[in-house]
Amino acid sequence: MKSVIVGLLISAVVMSTFAGAYAQQPQLATYRETAQVLVDEKIQNQTTAFVTLSSTSPLEMRVPTTLDQKIANTANVTSIAITNTDSCVPGVTGQTCVLITIYSPALIESYNITKIQTVTRTIGDSLIGDINKAFLLDATFNSVYIRPKGELSGALGTSGALSGNRTISAVYTAPQLKSSYLFDQLTSILLPQQIRNGGGFYDVARKLSDATNSTVTFAITPTTTNSRSIYQLQVSAHSPIKGEVTAIRPLDFFGISQLNRSSYFSGGFFPLNSLVQVSVLSRNDTSITSDAGNTVPTNSQGIPTDLNKSGWVFDPSSGQQVTGIYIFGTTTSATNDDLALTIGPPSSQPNQQTNSSSGGAPHTDNPDYSTYVIVGIVIAGGAAVYLFMRRRGLENQNSG
Repeated sequence: MKSVIVGLLISAVVMSTFAGAYAQQPQLATYRETAQVLVDEKIQNQTTAFVTLSSTSPLEMRVPTTLDQKIANTANVTSIAITNTDSCVPGVTGQTCVLITIYSPALIESYNITKIQTVTRTIGDSLIGDINKAFLLDATFNSVYIRPKGELSGALGTSGALSGNRTISAVYTAPQLKSSYLFDQLTSILLPQQIRNGGGFYDVARKLSDATNSTVTFAITPTTTNSRSIYQLQVSAHSPIKGEVTAIRPLDFFGISQLNRSSYFSGGFFPLNSLVQVSVLSRNDTSITSDAGNTVPTNSQGIPTDLNKSGWVFDPSSGQQVTGIYIFGTTTSATNDDLALTIGPPSSQPNQQTNSSSGGAPHTDNPDYSTYVIVGIVIAGGAAVYLFMRRRGLENQNSG
C-alpha cells in the first residue's frame, strides 16, 4: 500500500520548487500536531480518539540533551515510554509505567529467560535514574516483559517499532497519576510557552486529558538519521462501538465542534504540520461513500496537486482498512461538518478529483523527511500499550 503521507511530502517538496507567483510555498516544520480517530470494528470493537504532539527538535520537546544522547548511545534501545495506561503490560495495573524497550532478536532467540531478564534490567537500570530526574518521577523496577507481535499492529500494517514486534521491555512503575495531572506535568517540562499558548491541538489534548477514560503517553524514539530522536506526547480516549457504523463525525470524539490549528504556525505556510486522520478497521470490505464534498485534487498516483486546498485524501478508500487524511490547506480551522464522513459497502466511491497538471517561529532546519513521516497511535489493546510509528522510510526497521 502506498503511503499517503509520503505522497503529501513529495507534493510539498515539488510545490515548494515550482509554486506559482500567487501560491503560497509550503514549508515543513519539525513540530507537528495530529488528531486521529481509529474506528476498530475488527479487533477491539471500540473507537479511539488520539491527539499527538510531536517533534524532532529539542527546542520544541525539551528532553535533556544528556538523557537523549544516553538513550541514543545505549545499544538495542528502540524507545522510552511514560504512560498511565491502566494495564501497560500484563500483570501491571493502576500504575504510571516507564517502559524501556529494546529490540534484540538474538537475545529472544537464546530462550534463556534468566539471561533475557538480566540483560534487559541492566539496560533499564542504566537509564531509569536519568528518566526519573528529567520528568519528576520516582519509578522503581517492576518486571521484564517479552512482547510478541501484536494483532493490531499487523492489521494496521505498522512496524511496531516501539512495542509489539518481538520486543522486550524493562518495566518501572510509580503511583498512577490522573491523565490531567500527568499531561500538565509533562507539558510544563517539555513544551515551550509558544506552543502551550498557541492553542490548536494542544488545547484539544488538554481537554481530552480531563476525560475519565483518557490516557497519556510520552515516547522518545531514537533514530539513526542525523542522530535525532522523535518525541511524541499523546492523549487518547476510547469508547465502545454500539451498532453499525455508517457515519463518522470525528470531532465528536474529542468533545469539540471546531478544530483550530496552532498559532505556532501563523508565520508561514505549513500545510502538513496539522493533520486529521480517520482510519476504519472493518470485518468486511467497506468504503468512504461521502466526504461532504471536501476532497483534495490529486493526480493519477493519488498525490495532491494543490496543498493550498483543504479536504480529504484517501489511501485506501475501500477495503477492510480505510484511511483518510484531512489537510487544512490555507484554512486555520475545520468544523465537524467539514470533517464528516459516511461509510458503507464498496459499491460506490467518493468522487475524487484528478488533476495531473502541475509566538516563535516553527523550526524548519531541514528536517529529515523519512523520520518526520509520523502518524503515532497509542492503543490500550488488551493488556499492552502499542505505539505505532507510521514512518514509511523506516517501515521495516525492527520487523521480524
